[in-house]
Order: sequence, then C-alpha cells, then structure tokens
Amino acid sequence: MNIRKWVYLFFTTLLIGGVSAVAIGLLLRWEDIESMASFFVMIAWLLGFGFIFSIISQMGYFAYLTIHRFGLGIFKSVRLWSWVQILILAFVVFDLFYLRYIAFKDTGLTLFNFIFVPVALLVYGMIVAYIKMKETNKAAFVPALFFIVVVTTIEWIPVLKQGDILWLWLSIVPLLACNTWQILILHRLIKRS
Repeated sequence: MNIRKWVYLFFTTLLIGGVSAVAIGLLLRWEDIESMASFFVMIAWLLGFGFIFSIISQMGYFAYLTIHRFGLGIFKSVRLWSWVQILILAFVVFDLFYLRYIAFKDTGLTLFNFIFVPVALLVYGMIVAYIKMKETNKAAFVPALFFIVVVTTIEWIPVLKQGDILWLWLSIVPLLACNTWQILILHRLIKRS
C-alpha cells in the first residue's frame, strides 16, 4: 500500500460518506426545505456531516487493522483470534439491544424497535462479510463481520446515546457506507501493488 493508494482510499471514503449523508438526509428531511437557499444550506450541512462520519469511519478502520494485527500476534492462531472476535461480537450485539432498551424503554418505543437495530446490523454485517469472503478467502469472514458490527457500533455510540431516530439514520448510513467500502476495497488496492 503506497501513499497514492492511501490518498485514493481516503478521498473516495470521504466522498462516499458525504454523498450517502446527503442522500439519506434529503430523503428524511425533504419537508424541511422551504426555498432554494435552504436546499443548498441543507446540502452543505449534510455533506459536512457525512464528511465527519467518514473521518470517524476511517479512524475506526485503521484502529481495527492495528488491533487485528495485535490480536493475531497475541493469540498466535487465526482460529483462536476468530473465536475471541465472535465472543466480543456476541457481547456487542446483546449490549446494542440491552443498553438501548434500558436507556430508552420509557420513550414509547416497542421491543421490536430495540431488537431490530442489532439484528439488522448483524444481518448486514453477514452479507458484507460473505462478499468479502467470496472475494478473498474463508478466513476473512469473521474479521469482516467483526469490523462491520463491532467497530460500526463503537463509532455509532455518540449518536446511540441520544436515542433520536433521525440522528440514528443520518449517522448509520454514512458509517455503513464508508465501512463497507473500506472493507471491500482494501484487498483490491493491496492486490494491485
């Protein structure tokens, strides 16, 4: 991986974060647009918002790459490190349900709303991990699933604490778009080296 490829990864991820935030933001807040000026202000704001979550996503990705290397070094076995990641993944999925339920159960949301988020994130992570596995090898499934579910959840924590549905959507879409892009493009960038 040379600097040119890293710059490509950085700016494409930044663009994906910005565009995805604009797309979901316009979809969710279309009725708030009153004039052409407010439309362009909203576009600029959403683009900046997406850029911020893109940067958070990139920091999380490079932090995970570092932790993954440490995990492989500490556990000396891909299989053992995979089981540790699965255990952490199960803990995070449970906590994504349980801690949100404890914090926001009095807001009138049904139990389904609390179950849906971790299950949907897990299913999405499994789809991305399957694609990654098909493009690389079987050993890539668990790390890709771990990254999509666990690291995305960690990056999402500041917004999860607010409990506002609009903010949850405005932040998760750029995070998932950026994290998916990074996990699926890195092996292609490295292969070109």
